[in-house]
Amino acid sequence: MSAPVNWSKAIQPLLKKYQSAKHPLDYKTPYQLLVMVVLSAQDSDRHINQIAPAFFKSFPGMPALSKATEAAIAEQISDVRNFGNKAKWLSEIARTLKKDTAIPMNLDALTGLKGIGRKSANVILRESGMPAEGVIVDLHVVRVAPRLGIATGTDPKKIEKQIMDTLPQKDWDAGMAISFLGRELCRPTNPKCPLCLMKTVCKFYNSN
Repeated sequence: MSAPVNWSKAIQPLLKKYQSAKHPLDYKTPYQLLVMVVLSAQDSDRHINQIAPAFFKSFPGMPALSKATEAAIAEQISDVRNFGNKAKWLSEIARTLKKDTAIPMNLDALTGLKGIGRKSANVILRESGMPAEGVIVDLHVVRVAPRLGIATGTDPKKIEKQIMDTLPQKDWDAGMAISFLGRELCRPTNPKCPLCLMKTVCKFYNSN
């Protein structure tokens, strides 16, 4: 039986590689980031990047969005998955916050907003340069973390807790780093294992 992996040490090369990498959503302001994070749930970042410019032309900030009807918001995002609920959530967020500077920068307040779960809140905090209060667990992390062996199962909340329990808080950006690894190399089919800097500790690689 092989010795357990010291993940605090083993994760460092991955953290170093992606520490300054910006999230794939092409946002310019905290307002744009919040909106795009809400829109990207169950949809692709690439798709949201395509529709965002027209959306932000119509609603350049929270004040404009707060005055818009749900129908007007829905019209702009009609080809986004679950657009009806997302229009409702964005309308409610904008009416609650009213201005861009009111966007909260802590996990509890962010997850208190409609349409923002832990993953979305963790993304907003990371991209805003705030200290991590949790670990980003997106669909890539749900796939890659169990492959690596740093977590088990398929429940994002349980995977997040396992990573938080395994790594010190200063290394909680591991979620985003694992996500980048999943986007670039650790694909659902035909993962490019020989190119991966985590292969020496990867459970999937070392069991094949």
